[in-house]
Amino acid sequence: MINSVFSTAESTGDAVAEIKANINDKPMAVVYFVSSNYDQEKVAAEMQKAFPDSQLIGCSTAGEIVSGHMLKKGLVAMSLGEGVIEFADMEVISDLTSANSVNAAFDEFEKKLNQPISHLDFNKYVGLVLIDGMSCSEEYINERIGDLTDVLFIGGSAGDDLKFEKTWVHANGKAYNGAAVVALFKTVNGFDILKTESFDTSEKNLIPTKVDEATRTVHEFNGKSAIDAYAEAIGKDKEKAADFFMHNPVGLLVGEEPYVRSPQQVQGDSMVFYCAVKEGMELNVLESRDIVEDTKSDLNKKLQEVGQPKGIINFHCILRTLELEQKDQTEAYAALFNDIPTIGFSTYGETYIGHINQTSTMLLLK
Repeated sequence: MINSVFSTAESTGDAVAEIKANINDKPMAVVYFVSSNYDQEKVAAEMQKAFPDSQLIGCSTAGEIVSGHMLKKGLVAMSLGEGVIEFADMEVISDLTSANSVNAAFDEFEKKLNQPISHLDFNKYVGLVLIDGMSCSEEYINERIGDLTDVLFIGGSAGDDLKFEKTWVHANGKAYNGAAVVALFKTVNGFDILKTESFDTSEKNLIPTKVDEATRTVHEFNGKSAIDAYAEAIGKDKEKAADFFMHNPVGLLVGEEPYVRSPQQVQGDSMVFYCAVKEGMELNVLESRDIVEDTKSDLNKKLQEVGQPKGIINFHCILRTLELEQKDQTEAYAALFNDIPTIGFSTYGETYIGHINQTSTMLLLK
């Protein structure tokens, strides 16, 4: 049994009470996403009081998604019952610079499962990872998780409604910043993943030739200042190039599939990105397509392939949300999920075999 519910009540207590009132059972787990306008520590504590017998995981957002709605200043939640999952555990990675902290979280999984995580059936087990979206640590954490297990972990970077000040992740009654939270589920009927982005590749490539990887800052592409080379590639004036970041990000091509790297801002003649860019990495200049039509097409193909899922958790890049708002398409996008219990949030980056941008990365629970 899966329920997806939401509240836009202004007070934390009222919002959590509304969530509780619409989830009548005692779910094994509750996943929730909450606007940064709420008191995060209070939300975490109140949600634990409302669902004392459930495992809880959540984070702050840059906008919320629930079946049929794209929200701002809301709280969305999904209950996962025993018909969907048969094991759930949530752990905290408290130090985002320490391999030991990641190892400790996965040691706890192993203790509760009473078996090595390397022995798990990766067709049945799936993980969620929610990371402080201001930490610039997504690549490191995802690499460490990948070193420890073949179980697929997907997720997103917490947001703060574009304030870019402080983001929060939640687990089992507490809220943290400078941390990540991980969930491990054993599904009853399996799961699937849908990663969709709305871009065409082009004939133009940019190769980073001077990069500060720690700050995700590219100083030069193709031996020229980053913003000059980028502006030349998209055929725009340097002064206006930043206006096209949303429509013309760059992507690392794996076969024909782009793994998007989105520019965040210009600093001098350099460009700061939402995720890691390495020197010598060949990046294709991408051109945006219609998000609603592409998502509709990709979702329909997936549903024909695997059937109707019991629920969807959608990690949806904030840049896609901003583009939908710009084109007055938020209602059309939300309507794609009218008939499927769905929650999600606008992220500061998505996790799917690494850290990516400008995608919707969705967990489909069968």
